[in-house]
Amino acid sequence: MLEASRTWGDWIYNLTRSSKSLRVEVNDEWRRWQPTSAAMAAGFADHIWTIEELMMTAVIPDHNKK
Repeated sequence: MLEASRTWGDWIYNLTRSSKSLRVEVNDEWRRWQPTSAAMAAGFADHIWTIEELMMTAVIPDHNKK
């Protein structure tokens, strides 16, 4: 249970939360900054995920992981 809750916390933090330190300057008419999540900064996502998207994603466990 601890491993599952830690993994869930990591997913939420990295995919659904924007970070001010990672934002990208865009300078268009409506906004100056584009919010960016850690997953976006690492190139794993192209947008900030919603909790609904996260809940609808099937994760296949890696039983070979040590």
